[in-house]
Amino acid sequence: MISADAINSAILRLNGKINITPLTFDPDLNVYIKWENHQKTGAFKVRGALNKILALETWEQERGLVAASAGNHGLGVAYAAKLLGVKATIFIPENSVINKETAMLNYGAAVIRVSGDFSTAETEAQSFAVKKGATWVSPYNDKLVIAGHATIGAEIISEIEEEGDLQCLIPVCGGGLVAGIGSAFQNKKVGVKLIGVQSANSSFFYSLYHFGSQKDVLEKNSIADGLTGAIEKNSITIPLVRSMLDDFLLVDELDIERAIAYCYFKYGEIVEGSAAVPLAALLLKGNFTQKSVLVMTGANIQSDLHASVCERWKDHWDPYEET
Repeated sequence: MISADAINSAILRLNGKINITPLTFDPDLNVYIKWENHQKTGAFKVRGALNKILALETWEQERGLVAASAGNHGLGVAYAAKLLGVKATIFIPENSVINKETAMLNYGAAVIRVSGDFSTAETEAQSFAVKKGATWVSPYNDKLVIAGHATIGAEIISEIEEEGDLQCLIPVCGGGLVAGIGSAFQNKKVGVKLIGVQSANSSFFYSLYHFGSQKDVLEKNSIADGLTGAIEKNSITIPLVRSMLDDFLLVDELDIERAIAYCYFKYGEIVEGSAAVPLAALLLKGNFTQKSVLVMTGANIQSDLHASVCERWKDHWDPYEET
């Protein structure tokens, strides 16, 4: 667990540099929604990246920052580098979406597209950091990154009073978000059931959680591109997530598309596939008797993809609408 002191330090470090994002309640679904798509850079990842980088010594910042990312962590690192006036180099997998790459470039980062998946990009980035003597900024395997993400949990606690029968559904990739929010809840002794959600097309952490191994996972392309990629061996998030989660669910691509459309047509919110997986799971289960909190992690979906998803689902986005 990340300590209360580390989380409080992150809150102070990030004060005025990130957005305190909206939390709204939908009585139809009996759900609170934390809209991290309103965060700076369009995604929650800036919390962890910025907390880590601001905590570095000046000489560690000035020797340059290196990261691997499917997009949103890279955006957070690029934003922090611009804020501090230092260099950032981001390695991205070959199937990364173009809008996230463009946004990183606009922040002034150098972007290297790698032939291969996220694991390949991560390996090459770590080797590059060692070779250049630059500072490596992990997307999840770092206590300062996790403490930054824990500030989401702190914000949720400050706005929601009830605890009984409350469950929080959280997207999972490397596990930093679950580890952070779970730590914030545990430090405040908040009795909330934590449920992780991941795409069935990239179920690495799901497999780790349920079966203790990710070696047999076969990854496919997913609209939830930010949740793809294997977990770094011996990552500190593995025991944290396995101890904190009460359940771990998978959703398929059509479930995720419907949730993207649901957010747009019901709430007027644009969310990316990675952000939509908690809502996808809730709509799939169709049981709204237990009050829930959904963490909607980002908005960085390509506009043409979002438009095509909404067009396909415009007449049947609400599976519970009376006919």
